[in-house]
Amino acid sequence: MTWIKTVGPQDDPKVAEAMEASRQLYPIEYATPVAELVEKEGQAAAIVSSHSLIPEALNHAFSTFGALMSPDLPLKRRQHEMIAATVSALNDCFY
Repeated sequence: MTWIKTVGPQDDPKVAEAMEASRQLYPIEYATPVAELVEKEGQAAAIVSSHSLIPEALNHAFSTFGALMSPDLPLKRRQHEMIAATVSALNDCFY
């Protein structure tokens, strides 16, 4: 759960469109949400929801992530995960 106001995709078509557009860029192995990151109501993970007040920012932020995780890049998923885990650890981020 986020600590700020959020807008659900069912409440704003721009939010729904931004979420779906960025989701389309993710590699297929990221299609299934991780249970710990999905809110109980089945909504988007809190990190995604926290961007919902500005759908354009949500689109850009998560489209960037989708492009960085592209299977067309020379890195394998385990390398992507190692980089993400290292950056998260350095930033004291629990994600």
